[in-house]
Amino acid sequence: MKRFLTLALLLVASIVTFVPTSYATDKKYESWNAIVDEMDIILNDAYDIYFMKDINKAKDRVNNAYFGFYEKHGVERAVMSYISGKRGTDTEYQFAKIKRLMTSNAPNKVVRAEIDVILKMLHEDANELDGKKESGWSVFFASFIIIFREGLEAILVVAAISAYLVKTNNKPMLKVVYLSSLFAIFVSILTAIALHTIVGLSGANQEIMEGGAMLLATVVLFFVSNWMISKSESEAWKSYVEGKVQTAVTTGSSIALGFAAFLAVFREGAETIIFYQAMLADAKEHMDMVWYGLGIGGIILAFIFIVIRFGAIRLPLKPFFICTSVLMYIMAIAFAGGGVKELQEADIIQVTPVDFISSVEILGIYPTVETLIPQVVMVMLVIVSVLYYKFKSTNKAVSN
Repeated sequence: MKRFLTLALLLVASIVTFVPTSYATDKKYESWNAIVDEMDIILNDAYDIYFMKDINKAKDRVNNAYFGFYEKHGVERAVMSYISGKRGTDTEYQFAKIKRLMTSNAPNKVVRAEIDVILKMLHEDANELDGKKESGWSVFFASFIIIFREGLEAILVVAAISAYLVKTNNKPMLKVVYLSSLFAIFVSILTAIALHTIVGLSGANQEIMEGGAMLLATVVLFFVSNWMISKSESEAWKSYVEGKVQTAVTTGSSIALGFAAFLAVFREGAETIIFYQAMLADAKEHMDMVWYGLGIGGIILAFIFIVIRFGAIRLPLKPFFICTSVLMYIMAIAFAGGGVKELQEADIIQVTPVDFISSVEILGIYPTVETLIPQVVMVMLVIVSVLYYKFKSTNKAVSN
């Protein structure tokens, strides 16, 4: 618990420390409509350039509107916090759709129509955001949503791994997981500074970094899930513990568990810090509500951590292993979709829309072929893994 509180305090300290440096040189806007008005000019300019057949320069202007305004000046964060996560995702994919049409040399009128769609969406959102007259409670709710949404995945992974280690009498290995989480926060702080002040990385590079971390986390979590479910039978666990050829096996598994915790926390850490930097810069007279939202969200996440970490002790061994493995599998599948989505936003992977699918943020489900395919593959791998270990367990029981 002390280590968890340390994680929270480090996150708060990093937000406080780097707010001034990250936004000191940014242009200030009086309203969301003022930001969207500039985006309007840039996107119309992108169409004019496309009309003149300079595709690459036209796409650069679309990227400028997205990374330089929609992300940088907090429109994305405001839409996802005050309107809905789905609306934010739909807007992101509309930007991607425009770039895809430009790349495929689509007719001018088609590109024009899609630019008109994104402009309509942006102005509708700006009008709604400006009409809200940001109250203290709306700031509180937005702050709460950020920490809860961004922190939930990391807490679930760290709590599940911690509970697993306690349940299996491997408490000494907890140190690896907690230190990995602390190190991930430290790296997140450095990354947040780098993204905004040191090297001026573009939003595209940030998406690439986050997408890569999520896809790597997918592989690690899948490996950890398989390792856990392979020990779900009490006899398998007993022989594992007794057999211990310990140093190699325990060292290997502790590194994998620690790396899984690191990736889960790092993936969320830098983005959370950046979101709060933007929120604190905009909060003005409701600064206290930002902290209240962060505090309440942190307390709820701590409660979730405690329930998983200590509640699991009461569960019998086999159900515990199975539940933990299922959670890890779900997180791996969600990360597979989320990682591809980040790379789509960075224009590394193309976007092929699937109209009959709706976004489900918490499960990493997004309405594109490219995000769904790796998730389908992951589901098939999970099914094969579960059937394999079940078959292996049955055969061992029969032979005994």
